[in-house]
Amino acid sequence: MTLSSESIAAGDTAAPLAEFTAGRSGDSVAARVAEGHLRLLGADRAPSSGDDPQPEAEPRPDSAGRLLFDTPDGRITCDIGWAGPLALPLGDEAGVQAACGIMHVHGRSAGRPRPLGVDYAGAVSGVLAVHGVLAAAIARMRGGATTGVRTSVAQAALLSVGQYLAAATASGDSTPHPRIPGGPPFTSADGVRFEIEAFDPEPWQRFWSLLGADRTTLADGWRPFLHRYATAVCPLPPELHSAAAAHVFHEIAGAAQAAGISLVRVRGGADMPAPGGPGGVAPWRLTPETPAQPGDPPRPRPAGAALPLEGLVVVESTRRVQGPLAGHVLRLLGAEVVRVEPPGGDPLRWMPPTVGTCSARFLALNRGKRVVEIDIKSAAGQHEVRELVAGADVFVHNWAPGKAASFGLDAADLQAVRPGLVYAHAGGWGRAVGAGSAMGGVEPLGTDFLVQAHSGLGALLRPRGEPPAPSLMTLTDVLGGLVSAEGVLAALLARCRGDGGARVDSSLHSAAEVLTASAVSGGGGKGPGQRLGARRPLWGPLHEPLPTRDGHLVLSSCARSAPERLAGVLGLAPGGDPGAAVAAHCRDRGAAELAGRLRGTGLDAVPVCTDLAALAADPRFAGVLETEGAAFVRSPWEFAP
Repeated sequence: MTLSSESIAAGDTAAPLAEFTAGRSGDSVAARVAEGHLRLLGADRAPSSGDDPQPEAEPRPDSAGRLLFDTPDGRITCDIGWAGPLALPLGDEAGVQAACGIMHVHGRSAGRPRPLGVDYAGAVSGVLAVHGVLAAAIARMRGGATTGVRTSVAQAALLSVGQYLAAATASGDSTPHPRIPGGPPFTSADGVRFEIEAFDPEPWQRFWSLLGADRTTLADGWRPFLHRYATAVCPLPPELHSAAAAHVFHEIAGAAQAAGISLVRVRGGADMPAPGGPGGVAPWRLTPETPAQPGDPPRPRPAGAALPLEGLVVVESTRRVQGPLAGHVLRLLGAEVVRVEPPGGDPLRWMPPTVGTCSARFLALNRGKRVVEIDIKSAAGQHEVRELVAGADVFVHNWAPGKAASFGLDAADLQAVRPGLVYAHAGGWGRAVGAGSAMGGVEPLGTDFLVQAHSGLGALLRPRGEPPAPSLMTLTDVLGGLVSAEGVLAALLARCRGDGGARVDSSLHSAAEVLTASAVSGGGGKGPGQRLGARRPLWGPLHEPLPTRDGHLVLSSCARSAPERLAGVLGLAPGGDPGAAVAAHCRDRGAAELAGRLRGTGLDAVPVCTDLAALAADPRFAGVLETEGAAFVRSPWEFAP
């Protein structure tokens, strides 16, 4: 694999949190990820790590953990709840995935709700907790007095499905959301599973023509393939799978090279990447500005500021999901975000369904940003970008490798006009090795589903006994944007402490490594099936959502592990297979009725959301959503003085 100059070198990162300490109480994946990331940024282990020295008088039944972050100015805590402001009885990863739409979106391509085999919402909330404490520390150094932050696993889950939620609730949405099984990955004649990627129809058509598919089939397949990022479904004609199955992988890889499309193997067997430890590998590289130029002192917070980043300016030139989400997070934390778009605007603004004249999905990531249209390919446009950055604190882009240098807008170029600038590149492959092995060493497109396939994440999402396959939910795009923002906040904190600017490199692949590391750590048994040290999750008969008379029901981890007791609580006769008896009993009863019967027994269950529009209309979600032509997810943090 050919690595670009913008790739991340393992271990080559600054430690902006030296002289800070980090600890946690609680053993959830959320708490583990949060503490681990602060320590990867240089914080020492707090003497109280693993034991909250300030326990509350009453146990917090909603708690997924507490993050303890000690700064030179005092302690900042972040309480991580399961439900947070949601009026729902949630207490584990499976319940959150069920209630907040993750199982629904991930399961669209299977035609039924399905859990993710990793603690995805937990990992996302761990990163959000780090955002919160870093932003609070920045606010302190700019004259604020924030000491406490709250977030939750449920809010993390809703943020993860925010685009799908906006699309499902847009007033202009008249397009049905199909739940038709099928789609990638493909399997060759010699049994190799693979994913492909193309942004234009011509390479797609050339590839399948080389494999013998007819043109009618190609036309029928292109549109669902192109829009699978937005819909989480991809009902391809079966003839495409047949065409792939007629050739060995070597021939298919040659066709991909000749056609100019990207192709990677789906790793999940002997070729699974070696797991990292529970602490993982740093998902960002922070490179101090060279030569160091501290620049202006950090801007003080405006009088009466409510949010930690108010008064700071971010310029972004980004597309799709990962980059815009990084800017969205910084805006939610109070920064002014100036978005650079090409003349005429970003084409994704008009992807249906729309709110007024703008795509609901686009608004989910870009509401509230100030837009400036600039042709960055021209010398005049590049000059305009430099002028914008001269008055900014952060610049974020997710251009393809080499583009920044060709535009004259790389880190050194922009830090020359704005000393102290935090320059962030949210890339695709980063430090990944071997992704281009089937393409003659050429780096494939760095996109979500290819990264899931190559990183081994696609295997960890599904239980043993099933072939590995990436989710059609954009998992690494979302987490990749959050990881990028995490690195930006760490670099801003270092700048507030008197350091110069920095370059922050992160990638979709490094986000996938956050998830694979969290799977290895096990998460204290709270997840929907992952066991300590397991390479792939091992599910029993009660791990999948159980069909009910009016939907599906997901059992808590305690209920899944005690089928005999569960059968007794439900009043079933002893003997036989208790799991099968429970499943049969549920089929004839309502999901809400069953959940109510089990509530308070320690064997809780949660009805599965299978309609995002109904979720948005549910009053229990009112505190975390706002409606402006569509439902949008509110900021996932609460800050307290």
